[in-house]
Amino acid sequence: MSSLRVEKVLRQLGQDIQVARKKRRIPVKDFAARIGVAEGTVIRLEKGEPGTRLETLAMALLALGELPRLERLLDPASDDTGLMIDHANLPKRIGRGRKPVTGTATPQVNGQDSDEGTAF
Repeated sequence: MSSLRVEKVLRQLGQDIQVARKKRRIPVKDFAARIGVAEGTVIRLEKGEPGTRLETLAMALLALGELPRLERLLDPASDDTGLMIDHANLPKRIGRGRKPVTGTATPQVNGQDSDEGTAF
């Protein structure tokens, strides 16, 4: 039920994981043991099969030393669409709030009236 585009991306991700594993000279059997899955699961992950658990992907990235890439995947600071939505929802103008009316006494700071002895 996934789109062709999603399938293509998953296949590419699987191939990239396989290349990274091979560059590190990690056999499938050892890689499977490191991420806590069966060898067949590693093979399915590397084929990009859509039924592979997200946890398996995360563990594979951890074993490859690449987990920070997943941590930054949808970082709100890098989410261009989210940032555009935030910008579009900014208020057009910001009015000055009314100051509450209090007693007529001037507040004191350090025993002096607040306007006296204050440097600006």
